[in-house]
Amino acid sequence: MNLIRYLRQVSGVTQQELALGAHTSQPTIAAYESGTKSPTLRTVENLAGSLGMELLVSYMPRLTREDQRSLAFHRAIVDALQKTPAPVIAQTNLNLEKLIIIHPGARQLLNRWSVWLELPVKELITNMLDPLPPAREMRQVSPFSGILSTRDRTRILRQFREEYGQ
Repeated sequence: MNLIRYLRQVSGVTQQELALGAHTSQPTIAAYESGTKSPTLRTVENLAGSLGMELLVSYMPRLTREDQRSLAFHRAIVDALQKTPAPVIAQTNLNLEKLIIIHPGARQLLNRWSVWLELPVKELITNMLDPLPPAREMRQVSPFSGILSTRDRTRILRQFREEYGQ
């Protein structure tokens, strides 16, 4: 997961806005996000601070290939959510109602999605992209079916395969 892109997504800011707040340049932010430049831990801390966030370091099991793929899809869903939140949340709530009936064994996780979908969009996005194990589990029963087009899903899978292999 790219920490700088994650910071921007959960904050809902552009590269330019992050750069201005952190007293750096947009090309520097772009380089961090593309991986052509690696920020130090201090730099990530400063960037987070410029967004009113605090950097916390924790250790956890690595994301599995499945976790990485699910996160890639949810990043794209976050993009759609930021562009048009109301229709995305409306469709997701309809999906959720169906999932609760079809999958009673997943009721606890689906109920948590119901709570998340009532949160402000910024908080919902933070939860959706959280790398910790509880959010990983939530992404496995995601109610966002139909939000991404077939073309978008195919593009994400191709990018994922290029980055992580078959």
